[in-house]
Amino acid sequence: MLIKEVAAVRVRYGYKRIHVLLQKKGCHINHKRVYWIYCEEELNLRRKRPRKRTSEHFRLFRESARDINHCWSMDFASDSLFNGRRFRALTAVDIFSRECLGIGVDQGIKGNDAESFIGSLRDECLNVNWFLSLEDAQDKIESWRIDCNEYRPHSSLDYKTPCDFAKSRLIEARKLTV
Repeated sequence: MLIKEVAAVRVRYGYKRIHVLLQKKGCHINHKRVYWIYCEEELNLRRKRPRKRTSEHFRLFRESARDINHCWSMDFASDSLFNGRRFRALTAVDIFSRECLGIGVDQGIKGNDAESFIGSLRDECLNVNWFLSLEDAQDKIESWRIDCNEYRPHSSLDYKTPCDFAKSRLIEARKLTV
């Protein structure tokens, strides 16, 4: 069953994202049927209740991004190697296209701010992998970044990948300037 195969590889994906991936592979199946099979096979994720944070009351209004490369966000995540040594990952994401521009992995990264991209990085990469060295962490995180940009559909981009979304925006921009 193709749905179970995709869900086994993409553990943190919900039925909507799996439905989009199945369509891209040429499997034309109704989203309701995907949902039914997803629930029947008990592939559904446990929903966490979001914690209320007092800091969100003090956040300043952020202007939304209007185009590609208009606004980027950076954030940190930390994890540890198999031997307990800690490391941090600094991510840079284009807010408009949701494309991850880069992830730097090192032990001496410092910072103050936080953004939402880290949740996906933690769920789909850091919590799933066992890192043997800093180089191993860099390699695995970089392959996740490439996968996230080229394969993972985003609901906010109408279930397109960030690369596909960025390409379509560039094509639209060229048509407008011609």
